[in-house]
Amino acid sequence: LGIRNETPTSPVALDITDINLNNDSPNCEDHIRVYQSMARDASTGITYNGNLSITTTDTHCIFNTNAIPNHTFNDGANPFPNAVSEQSEEYRITKEPTFAASNTTLSLRYDDAILLNGVKVDLLAAGCFGVGNGRVGCNDDSQPWRYDPMYLSNGFRVDSHNAHTQPNGAYHYHGDPKALFSRTGDAASPVVGFAADGFPIYGSFFNDNGAIRQARSSYQLKSGTRPSDNNQPGGSYDGSFRDDYEYISGNGDLDECNGMSVNGQYAYYITDTFPYMLACFKGTVDESFSK
Repeated sequence: LGIRNETPTSPVALDITDINLNNDSPNCEDHIRVYQSMARDASTGITYNGNLSITTTDTHCIFNTNAIPNHTFNDGANPFPNAVSEQSEEYRITKEPTFAASNTTLSLRYDDAILLNGVKVDLLAAGCFGVGNGRVGCNDDSQPWRYDPMYLSNGFRVDSHNAHTQPNGAYHYHGDPKALFSRTGDAASPVVGFAADGFPIYGSFFNDNGAIRQARSSYQLKSGTRPSDNNQPGGSYDGSFRDDYEYISGNGDLDECNGMSVNGQYAYYITDTFPYMLACFKGTVDESFSK
């Protein structure tokens, strides 16, 4: 990976507790520094310190994080089943992401992104209809009828930031983090993180020929009802499952991976609706995101 620069650009840690970011540069090098924050577990009252350090090599940006967010967490209707704990994670982001020959699907074997508060994005749940209790144990990426953790009635016990903890205590987002960028629509959103293939992730708002507006997903719910034979769930396509949605080219602003190019720069955008952040990868996923 080349010679590593162990000293971030700024030696002074930036306190990002509860703040909205403002750096819109798509280049990971322009985000190199040390970030710190404080975060309170709303259920237990315990306060944690978040730490993220971004350094550089000749070819990559290196994210070292303890995976503690920059905001209050565990404030949902039901407390997390697993207590939050500090992690020691390192992710590599290529400085020059490029499109691969074909898209890469999301996988349970890889994390999807790292945000600029040090928390990872892990969109898929290991729960499918007809597998165990429907919440865990569905580790076959090709298994149909995978539950969407963002659908409230599925009971995945996410907090107000669409996140919860894994069995090892790792806090992670399943959708819009409800943090890091302003929701007023007064300005285009900043970069809030980077996907595992190196492309930047922006908040929801972009400049559309002088007008600031939210990026729109091109996915929509299928019409009709699900099949009910051969141990399939039946019922209406209501968003309970990821398979309830279909991509319709041109239905919104974003492509099948939930990204688009603005002023020649490809990036993914956070959306209020499915797929929330990513549906696939345009580039090559870095092996540092392997679980």
